[in-house]
Amino acid sequence: MFERLRYLTSGESHGQSLACIIDGVPSNLSLSAEDIDKDLARRQKGYGRGGRMKIESDRAQILSGVRRGKTLGSPITLLVENKDWANWCEVMSPDTPPSPPLAKGGMGGVVTRPRPGHADLSGALKYNTHDIRNILERSSARETAARVAAGAVAKKFLSEFGIQIISYVTGIGGVSSQQSAVSRGERPFARTNEMLSLFNKAEKSPVRCPYESTEQKIINKINSAMKKGDTLGGVFEVVALGVPVGLGSHTQWDKRLNAKLAYSMMGIQAIKGVEIGLGFEMARSFGSEVMDEIYFGGLKAEGRRLNKKIETTCGFYRKSNNAGGIEGGMSNGMPIIVRAAMKPIPTLRTPLSSVDIINKKPFKAAYERSDVCAVPAASVIGEAVTALAIADSFLEKFGGDSVEEVKRNYEGYLKQIREF
Repeated sequence: MFERLRYLTSGESHGQSLACIIDGVPSNLSLSAEDIDKDLARRQKGYGRGGRMKIESDRAQILSGVRRGKTLGSPITLLVENKDWANWCEVMSPDTPPSPPLAKGGMGGVVTRPRPGHADLSGALKYNTHDIRNILERSSARETAARVAAGAVAKKFLSEFGIQIISYVTGIGGVSSQQSAVSRGERPFARTNEMLSLFNKAEKSPVRCPYESTEQKIINKINSAMKKGDTLGGVFEVVALGVPVGLGSHTQWDKRLNAKLAYSMMGIQAIKGVEIGLGFEMARSFGSEVMDEIYFGGLKAEGRRLNKKIETTCGFYRKSNNAGGIEGGMSNGMPIIVRAAMKPIPTLRTPLSSVDIINKKPFKAAYERSDVCAVPAASVIGEAVTALAIADSFLEKFGGDSVEEVKRNYEGYLKQIREF
């Protein structure tokens, strides 16, 4: 599904580090560790996070693919160290274990009690291991730090073409703003400025919710869950601004941009549902109410590259965006809007019932240090995977081994659609 921009992550939650290799980034893109660190820091914020965030202060190391501040066109290798490794170096050592082995129970001991809602039991059965730590270490959402690092590179590339990826939380634990970037009725294209305003407000919010009337209610809900030893999920929106017409294709199922976005978003730990545009609300509506009618005239969409505006439309526009910027598997020039639902974190301080995989007796599931709510962090991860998906489709459409070549191809295409 990813044709031009491929990436792999590796590493365990309490291992020495997380790593990511990104292949397909064109040469001559300005890139520094600071570009990546900004998003790594954003991922670690959010009201309701656990004690791990007090230990880690993620920073990216660029090991390959960049020289003197510019990408080389070769694979980029990124490394994010786990500071908590110092507390787990014996438990997570790749070397042969000491004799006698570590005792069962306690921090780092053999884990035999699977937690409901996690990969624990299915992974133990699939990979034939009687120590669930071999599963939970990799399945942990700690892995997403590597994806956020990769996404920051994709964002930097997209910014060269006036494309910006933003996100915000719309609800947590059933407390919702009842507002969205998409709703039935006319929504002028100028709402781009409103979405940027929402993003700026979200960046200042401890729960990444831009709606002041909802923010405190969400905080109160998280406090309530914290006291009960419970957890909360929620919903966030990711918006891609400045995306031109024509990314993705209707010609094959795996070339559809909406398929790639949903695939990427569902790959985030704990995400259980994805909507694009009006999503499921469309299924409850008449077609006449939700199709975005087409107009032609003076309304223009503009992206911004450095200090230069780039006109990205061909004169056709819509007054609403119920489709969320994608029709027939292709971007249509409107903002792309993806909404994702995150389940409550299944690791509970008040554990649920489970069964020991060794003696098959009932027990309360093991508790591994965790968050009460990670929806704000998930929205930042959502930005990352959205950026990677759109960057891949962008490179698939416009090609090029250097940023300069991609720009020439892109500008030629924009000229073509303006003259259509």
